[in-house]
Amino acid sequence: MTKVFLIGNLTRDPELTETAAGVPVCRFSVAVNRRADGEQVADFYNVTAWRKTAEAIAHYTKKGNKIAVYGDLQIRQYEDRSGIKRTSVDVTALDAEFLTPKPQDDENPAPAPGYAEKHGLEAFDDDGDIPF
Repeated sequence: MTKVFLIGNLTRDPELTETAAGVPVCRFSVAVNRRADGEQVADFYNVTAWRKTAEAIAHYTKKGNKIAVYGDLQIRQYEDRSGIKRTSVDVTALDAEFLTPKPQDDENPAPAPGYAEKHGLEAFDDDGDIPF
């Protein structure tokens, strides 16, 4: 079993699609910084998320946002169009946490129309009282 935990920035907007069976799938790329020989370098990981995780990532993130991804690491080998053997490191996200703060000018952003109803979410009335 191989697990990975990445913290980095999205290199492009997430792409949300559905399988033929209607299962949501989101593909995106994360740049993760590391030190090599005293210099800062970036590694780029292709990430695939499924179902509710996919929908949340596509809905709440965009290019440049910082994200933490926990998932399975998969290494696959393939042959490119020129016949050269290549290796790809891919991540299947099991969970994600959004690390970019919400914009200050939008204190209570509303989800996309129909999102709350589709996912059975109820409105939360926060009157500002601390419950303890």
